Amino acid sequence: MNAAVAEFNTSITDDELKVSATAGEQIAGLMTSADEPVEGIRVFVSGGGCGGMTYGMTYADTIHPHDKVLEGEGFKVIVDAVALSYLKGCDIDYTNDGLNASFVFNNVFKAVGGSGGCSACGAAGGGCA
Repeated sequence: MNAAVAEFNTSITDDELKVSATAGEQIAGLMTSADEPVEGIRVFVSGGGCGGMTYGMTYADTIHPHDKVLEGEGFKVIVDAVALSYLKGCDIDYTNDGLNASFVFNNVFKAVGGSGGCSACGAAGGGCA
């Protein structure tokens, strides 16, 4: 009997992660201005606990076997499958209010059902002392 093997889809779908047009332009600019050739921009998740998850970006020179990729006009966003489970439903945007410019991760609690609160101390949206 042949056991069915699930195929790993390496493309990121809109249900998993979206990148706004503005963020896509910024990511494309980062890729072209990198000192060394890059495969794309890696989005990662770290941390946890009272401060919540931390979402960040870095240059990626390799696409690993368990990475998923979102390709846009002039850019690639690379996320490993585990991090993507925390980002599912997230929208990455870019804001620039003159003095402060940054990438913004919207809807990050959608996948994990978080409330922005700390279960240990009940403080909403902040860290615990």
